[in-house]
Amino acid sequence: MVLVSVSVAIAFVISLAAGIWASRRPRVYAPVMAFTALLYTIPSLALFALLIPLVGLGRTPAIIGLVSYSLLILIRNIATGLREVPADVVEAARGMGFGPWQLLVRIELPLAMPVIIAGVRIATVTVIGIATIAAYINGGGLGRLIFDGIQQAFPAKIITGGVLASLTAIAADVGFTRLERRLTVERSD
Repeated sequence: MVLVSVSVAIAFVISLAAGIWASRRPRVYAPVMAFTALLYTIPSLALFALLIPLVGLGRTPAIIGLVSYSLLILIRNIATGLREVPADVVEAARGMGFGPWQLLVRIELPLAMPVIIAGVRIATVTVIGIATIAAYINGGGLGRLIFDGIQQAFPAKIITGGVLASLTAIAADVGFTRLERRLTVERSD
């Protein structure tokens, strides 16, 4: 879970900056999405293999790969959430004297939060699935149980690793869905 948490956190920081930038500059959005979509289309094992000569085995290539897979989802949701903030709300805030930074932090990000959390949910569940493959490059995680079980011809280890990875993904999905609903209800009140 550490591998997933670190990867999604790093991707979120990068995506927040890129998503804000892309939401403000329509010409930037398409190239950013094209680049992150290209990264997303590379099969995970192939991406991990390409990273080994550059950074070796272990958690570093795993984190780089997992961050890469999160970017498309997170940037798209952040930019979409910010662009969907009602124009009349933005104008009202400007009329009240809000500067660009205040507008972003106090109005736009809070109103975009349900869409942003939906992106975090999807990215987290995706990364949990891909993180199991990262064990193949010594990235650790629950995939280690699966690969050890395969290597040792020990079905109980394989099943345990698969079930634990699945339950982790389901728990993350349920947790973020609840948070998303809570934020959506609070927003509509």
